[in-house]
Amino acid sequence: MVENVRSDAQNAVRDLRKRLTTLSQDQIDLILTGARSHYAWTDEPVQDDVLHQIYDIARMGPTSMNSCPARFVFVRSREGKDRLAKALKPANVPKVMGAPVTAIIAYDLDFWQKLPQLFPHEDRRPMFEGKARHIEDTAFRNSTLQGAYFMIAARALGLDVGAISGFANDVVDSEFFAGTSLKSNFLCNVGYADETALFQRLPRLEFDEFCEII
Repeated sequence: MVENVRSDAQNAVRDLRKRLTTLSQDQIDLILTGARSHYAWTDEPVQDDVLHQIYDIARMGPTSMNSCPARFVFVRSREGKDRLAKALKPANVPKVMGAPVTAIIAYDLDFWQKLPQLFPHEDRRPMFEGKARHIEDTAFRNSTLQGAYFMIAARALGLDVGAISGFANDVVDSEFFAGTSLKSNFLCNVGYADETALFQRLPRLEFDEFCEII
């Protein structure tokens, strides 16, 4: 039975590579090289089924031991935005209030309790039990990865995103996660952008400046 499952998984990857070996340049532009961070939005709404689609794509991205520590809270209502605004730097308030949806990308410090479900072939909970620093580091690192997958997934579905770190995490945690094991990582506006607010793309570092092949 185990061998059949492994064989099916291997064949699925081989079949995918036969169908598609690389993305086109246009597709790469859509998700990264031609995409931009946005801070102004049209009034076109983001429907619930689209949020489900984004998550269904993003959840397939790799995390350490398939731990999946990220948790997503989609803030759409005026009440929710007002609560979120308490944590924002002043310059970020209109960006959030104007966005159809603002995702709170958070992480669960109890993520390791779900490892029997997510990593069923071996019990890895003893690696985390009683180890607060290891739990925090693993949860933060991997939820950041999952937040990046979320942004790329949204772009792949034709939406625009604008990530925000200019806010008080402790205020967000108090407003949305009090009494829970969740902590906020970063915010990300999601919607359909108003491109008239864009300015020129900022520079990026060249390979030879900050990369090394040994």
